[in-house]
Amino acid sequence: MQSIMHMLMGFTVIMAVGATALASDGNQHVAESVQHTKEAVAHGKQGHADALAQHAQVALQHAEAAQKDLKGNPHVQEGVKGLKEAVQHAKAGHAEEGTKSADGALMHLHEVK
Repeated sequence: MQSIMHMLMGFTVIMAVGATALASDGNQHVAESVQHTKEAVAHGKQGHADALAQHAQVALQHAEAAQKDLKGNPHVQEGVKGLKEAVQHAKAGHAEEGTKSADGALMHLHEVK
């Protein structure tokens, strides 16, 4: 029984990772940026500016790496811009504004092809 549970858990993890990679058209940095941006938005909606800033900063690092891989992609550029704004707002303690910026960045990152 435990063996079946381990197999199911492993399959679930593989499917989640695969879905994230497919959503970002295979660029791992975009996938990581999307995941951390989602975390930033979730924390921001709860009013946690500090956690929003941490996740937005990690998302920004991945988005900037994706920007190098996907030169000239306007959605990556807008994602980077939104994440920079999110980090600034969150560090100032403005969770609501930071969340709006991160959410806008997320919309663009989802459009990366």
